[in-house]
Amino acid sequence: MSVGIVAMIVLIGVLLVWRTVKDRRSGFPLQDERTQRITGKAATYSLHIGLYFMIALLSVFIVGRELLGYYLFNAGDALVASVLVQSVTLLVLHWYLERKAD
Repeated sequence: MSVGIVAMIVLIGVLLVWRTVKDRRSGFPLQDERTQRITGKAATYSLHIGLYFMIALLSVFIVGRELLGYYLFNAGDALVASVLVQSVTLLVLHWYLERKAD
């Protein structure tokens, strides 16, 4: 599991650096009003999706403990999953909203 997480972090980092270098070479400004609006929308949506995901994880955590008598997963895995869900959701939504017409 930890190898997959490290691979995902490295892949996302490489993609972000590649995109930043490509944008700087093109000569276009990196931030404008449209980009700020898209980033704001993507951040808001990913925050809500991440919060709902955490509520679902918490519910599974509580139900597993109370009904089954043991934890279905540990809290560290849940924390890592929450961070990954929010990060990947932000990247996907930003990419989608950037491609989509206003």
